[in-house]
Amino acid sequence: MKVLILNAGSSSLKYQLIDMNGEKLLAKGLIERIGIKGSRITQKVDGKAFDAEAPMKTHTEGIKWMLKALTDPEKGAVKSMDEIGAVGHRVLHGGERFTASVLVNDEVKNAIRDNIPLGPLHNPANLMGIEACEKVMPHTPNVAVFDTAFHQTMPRKAYLYGVPMKYYQTLHVRRYGFHGTSHRYVSKRVCEFLGLDRAHSRIITCHLGNGSSLAAVLNGKCLDTSMGLTPLEGVLMGTRSGNLDPAVVQYIANNEKMTVDEVLSMLNKESGLLGVSGISSDMRDLDDAADRGEDGAIIARDMLVWGIRKYIGAYAAEMNGVDAIVFTAGIGENNSNLRAMIMKDFDYLGARLDPEKNKTRNEAVISTDDSTVKVCVIPTDEECVIARDTLAIVEGHPIVD
Repeated sequence: MKVLILNAGSSSLKYQLIDMNGEKLLAKGLIERIGIKGSRITQKVDGKAFDAEAPMKTHTEGIKWMLKALTDPEKGAVKSMDEIGAVGHRVLHGGERFTASVLVNDEVKNAIRDNIPLGPLHNPANLMGIEACEKVMPHTPNVAVFDTAFHQTMPRKAYLYGVPMKYYQTLHVRRYGFHGTSHRYVSKRVCEFLGLDRAHSRIITCHLGNGSSLAAVLNGKCLDTSMGLTPLEGVLMGTRSGNLDPAVVQYIANNEKMTVDEVLSMLNKESGLLGVSGISSDMRDLDDAADRGEDGAIIARDMLVWGIRKYIGAYAAEMNGVDAIVFTAGIGENNSNLRAMIMKDFDYLGARLDPEKNKTRNEAVISTDDSTVKVCVIPTDEECVIARDTLAIVEGHPIVD
């Protein structure tokens, strides 16, 4: 069976077409900088590259370009979308209702729609992807793989907030965590890569991209994670503020005559690296600006590094140490300078970066040989997780972690 995997982020759309007979990759593509100047699509099929730069203001426009690339007569992977047996979709927020992957139906779509307030940047894009595929391939099953599922193993002391318990009992106010498919994949893969016993391992996974989160993975299960009820909590991100005093919402609302919804929209879409720097939400742009000495870019980057370092220290304390620290996703895999800034002065933890090894963008150990804590780059493969879950559900088999 050929499975199409869609992974929609807040400003990107990654996709893969996989022949599940041997898990052969047929096509791989990336649409980036959606809603940002310079949006483009790149796709590779058997060494043939489809590359185009075009305005893509919305995810819907990006999906249209994806379909065009996949069916391109010369550089595509299929003659028509009818060749695809199933579509697996990364869906951000399933609330407490969905703790595992499910076959998409009207009820599931309504639930995804109902959770848009909890995932305002992603759930709409996820739903667009599902509905676009239903229109193009009306008889092809779609599977939703939820970002929140991996984090359901957190203990109550990790996922509850310090508010009256009635709000958890009636409104399900709690930490859910996100990027679950990525944390699930890289925490497992790093154990295989290093030869660690996953059942007795302490891993800190750093998924750093336009949206960023960290997780403490103890013995293969999520113990804690940085994102919360929504993806707004945690470290500074592309357009999200990350952690702040909740009173900031009231203070800004009262002084700027804004509603709570308007303030939260600002915290989700106009804050983070973009809001602090006043330049861009893209780390590549900020690195260039920082090199030119622009203060906004410098302080935004410093704030991101500061926040990540605090989580690493906290998670090492929660797990009574750490065996490996993993960098993954767009920034984590490709920005060696940021990795070096994050790992500076972690000698006390036993984690020392090797400057030469750190230059890589591939799967590798980037710590020194004598480092007791291994620091690694593990390219994430959320699509692999989604594809396997999709195949299992469509064929009626149990999902295997």
